Amino acid sequence: MFAPSIRRFAPLSLTLVALGLSACGTTSSGPAQRIAVVEEDTQGTSTVNIASLSDVIQRNPNDPSAYNTRGAAYARVGNYSSAMTDFTKAVQLDPNYAPAYTNRALALRQTNRNDQALADFSRAIQADPNYGPAYIGRANLYRAQNQFQEALSDLNMATRLLPESAEALHSRGLLYQRQGMHQQAILDFDATIDRNPFVGAPYAARGQSLVATNQYDKAIEDFNAALNVDSKDANSWAWRGVAMERKGDRSQALESYTRALSIDNSNSVARQGSSRLQGGGVAGLFRS
Repeated sequence: MFAPSIRRFAPLSLTLVALGLSACGTTSSGPAQRIAVVEEDTQGTSTVNIASLSDVIQRNPNDPSAYNTRGAAYARVGNYSSAMTDFTKAVQLDPNYAPAYTNRALALRQTNRNDQALADFSRAIQADPNYGPAYIGRANLYRAQNQFQEALSDLNMATRLLPESAEALHSRGLLYQRQGMHQQAILDFDATIDRNPFVGAPYAARGQSLVATNQYDKAIEDFNAALNVDSKDANSWAWRGVAMERKGDRSQALESYTRALSIDNSNSVARQGSSRLQGGGVAGLFRS
């Protein structure tokens, strides 16, 4: 398992991170959200790793973990076809290898094959009912499909299996937030930040629930924290603008909306906010 990144949570299994760890899932803002995101390879190390992992596979052609690890390396560079080939080889060698089913499911989500992904998450759980990452991945898929009760059941299981998992708590917070249960969401985001305070996503998510509960100063602190991690996070700039606007600081709000739009001109929260401050209409920010 790779070490945690300051920008994102550590991977569920190897490199893929399920939906929601990089952005809040309750708004209609910004560009279409990616189903899974990959740890960024900023130093070109994955290509080197793939070559060395291929050597490992040549020496150990019947080792499913070697294929699973190389599949994760392929995923890091966006080669999902090769990644899924390796994950498939891993489960052929060991039909009960839950990490490979989970990784293949995450890669399938990245390539918009959600039905197959759901089947693989469920196969991972069948293979190992105590493998927490599979519950988290399946729950995030259920949340995206508005199957909230099923998602909550999986996340409650994940938090029992992995009580220190920031990913499980963050995902459950997003689920509560999606349903407008902001106080419960804030508690889960609090716990997420306690476990991993060095990533931006839980601050940004908690900030949105703080806005929804009229706690604007605290929300601004959270958006500032998220932006300290990633100053190019358009959603955090946009929602910082919302908090500033509702607090009554129109100039700071407009500045935040402008910063968001300079990063992502399609960000709907920033566009709506900028329009409001310049004489446009009012639109709702949270989906029911």
